[in-house]
Amino acid sequence: MLNLIWEIAQLPLYTIWHTGNPGDIAFAVLHCTAGDLLIAAASLLAALLLLGHSGSPTERYGAVPISAVVAGIAYTIFSEWLNTEIRRNWAYSDLMPTLPWTGTGLSPLAQWIVVPAASFRWLARTVRRTQQIRKIQS
Repeated sequence: MLNLIWEIAQLPLYTIWHTGNPGDIAFAVLHCTAGDLLIAAASLLAALLLLGHSGSPTERYGAVPISAVVAGIAYTIFSEWLNTEIRRNWAYSDLMPTLPWTGTGLSPLAQWIVVPAASFRWLARTVRRTQQIRKIQS
């Protein structure tokens, strides 16, 4: 849900906001949100395969989220470059701040920091509460 909200909120930072019709914009939002979910799932799966173990997520909790976020950021930098510079599938509006050395938009980059951080924080709190309830019930 956070990715959907982010995609809608950052629309004015892309040219489609000014040049696209409502159908194009709706498709872009749904397409990008689905892509976000695939990137997140692939990043998390890779992190779990590389760093997860039978004690996850209660033991060594930080390694998996940090690795998943780094993978998401790396893919985002690549994908934004590929789609804005090479394929030209989309373009930033003049409102999009970009990184000087890559041209990557700061909004999609920030998305891969803020959304996973919020999600992993929620998960950590949920795991702690579940553990506390299990201790009380024991």
